[in-house]
Amino acid sequence: MSGRTSRTTVGSLPDTTADTPLVAVALTWLVWSLFAASIAALLAHVRLGGPWEFAGVVAVDGLTVLMWVVVTFFSGIVHSYSRRYMAGSAHETTFFATVFAFTLVVLGLVAADHVALFVVLWLAMGLLMAELVGTVDGWPQAQAAASVARRYFLASTALLGVALATLWSTTGATTVSGIGAVADSLGGLPWLVAVGALVLAAMIQSALVPFHGWLLSSMTAPTPASALMHAGFVNAGGILLTRFAPVLSVDATAMLAVVAVGGASAIAGKLLKSVQTDVKGKLGSSTVGQMGFMLMQAGLGFFGAAITHLVLHGFYKAYQFLSVGEQVERTTPSDRTEHTIGRVTTVPGAVVAALTGLAGGAVFAALTGKGTAVDSGLLLTFFVVFTTLHAARSAVAHTSLPTTARYAAVPLVFLPAITVYAVVYEAISGLLAVGTVTTDLTVIHGVIAVGFVAIYLGIETGVHERSRRLYVALLNASQPSSDTLLTTTEDYNEY
Repeated sequence: MSGRTSRTTVGSLPDTTADTPLVAVALTWLVWSLFAASIAALLAHVRLGGPWEFAGVVAVDGLTVLMWVVVTFFSGIVHSYSRRYMAGSAHETTFFATVFAFTLVVLGLVAADHVALFVVLWLAMGLLMAELVGTVDGWPQAQAAASVARRYFLASTALLGVALATLWSTTGATTVSGIGAVADSLGGLPWLVAVGALVLAAMIQSALVPFHGWLLSSMTAPTPASALMHAGFVNAGGILLTRFAPVLSVDATAMLAVVAVGGASAIAGKLLKSVQTDVKGKLGSSTVGQMGFMLMQAGLGFFGAAITHLVLHGFYKAYQFLSVGEQVERTTPSDRTEHTIGRVTTVPGAVVAALTGLAGGAVFAALTGKGTAVDSGLLLTFFVVFTTLHAARSAVAHTSLPTTARYAAVPLVFLPAITVYAVVYEAISGLLAVGTVTTDLTVIHGVIAVGFVAIYLGIETGVHERSRRLYVALLNASQPSSDTLLTTTEDYNEY
C-alpha cells in the first residue's frame, strides 16, 4: 500500500558490555585515551608554541595536534559505535584491530616530516582502508571493492613518491619542512612535475572526479568504516596540499588550476547525487562534491579554510553515516512523494535566500576580514556563504514546517552556522604554520565563479533533468564497479 511503513522487529540489541571481545574493549578505551592525550598536546601547543621537531623525522606543529584531536575523536566514535554494530560478527576482532591500526598510521602521517616516512605512512593508510572496505572475506563483492580501492591507493602513493622524489632531488631537502623552506627557489619542469603529481595524488585520495570510482564502489564496507572513510580518510588530499602549500603556491597558475579542478568536482558531485536512489550513494556523491569545495579553498590560497572545511564536513558526514539507518524510509512512491531533485525555487524563497546570503557574507567578512577587498578572499567568502546557505536551506527543506515558516527558518539556521564557520576558521588559521596566500582575482576566476553559480542554479531548478542524454551520462558515471554490486539478499550474509 502506498505510504505504508514496515517496522518489523528482528530481536533485541546485543549487550555490548557482555558480548564485546576483550580486544575491542581495550582498543576502544585506548583510542579514547589517545583523544585525551591529543587534547593535552593541543593545549600545550597553544600555550608553549612549536613546532616540536625530532631529528628531521617528525615535526609536531599546529596542524598535527589539530588533526590528532579530530582523528582520535572520530576514531573513538567509530570504535564505540562498532561495539554494537559488529557484535556477533566473525570479523569483529580483525575489524577493531584494523581501525585502530589505521588511526595510529594517520596520527603518524600528520606528524611525519621525513619524506620517506611520509610516503610509507601514506601507503599504509591506503592499504588499511582497503582492508576495511573488504572486511568480510566471504563476500566476493567486498573483496572486489577492496581490490578497486587498493589499485587507486597504490596509484596515489606512486604519484606521491614521484612528487617527493622530484622535490628531494631538486632541493636536496629530505624533510617536508625543509622543502617548504626553499620552495621559493623552485621552478621549471621539476616543479611542474612535482606539483602535478601532488595534485593528482590528492585528487585520488579525496575521490575527486574522475577518480571517484573507488569511493562509489566502497559501499560494501561496514557502516562504521564508511563513516571513518568519509569523515577522515578522504580528507588526506586537503592535508597533503596544506603540507606542501609553499610548493603549490610558487605560481598563481597552479593555484588557479586547483580552483578549477575543485570547482568541477563540486559541481559533478551534486550532479551525481541527483541520480542516486540509495542513501549511501547520495552520501558518497555528496562527499565527492564537498572534497571539491575543499580543494577550491586550497586553490584560492586559504589553506586554513580548507582544513576548516574538512573538519566541519567530517563531523557532518560521520553523523550522516552512523545515522544512515534512520534515513531509510520504507515506503512506496506515490503521487504525493516529494521530488528529490530540481525543486523550483519560489520568488519569495529566492529573495529570502539572497538577503540571508548577503547578511551572512557581511558576518563572515566582519569576523575574518576576508571579502573586504577585491582578491581571492572575496571569492572565498562567496563560496563559503554559498555552500553554507545551501546546507541550511536543505536542512530546512527536510522539516515539516509550512512554507512561510521555512522562509523565516533559513536565516535562523544559516546565520549561526556561518558564524560558527568563521570562528572555527579563525581558530584553525591561528594554529597552522601555513600562512594565507592571497592572490589577485583574474578573469578566469570570474568565469569559474559565474559558471559555477549558473550550473548550480540550473541543477536546483531542474534544468538538467530535461536532457535524457545527461541523465544517462550521470547514471553511468555514478555506477560502481560491476564486480562490487550487491544484487541479492544472500550476498549480505557473512555466515
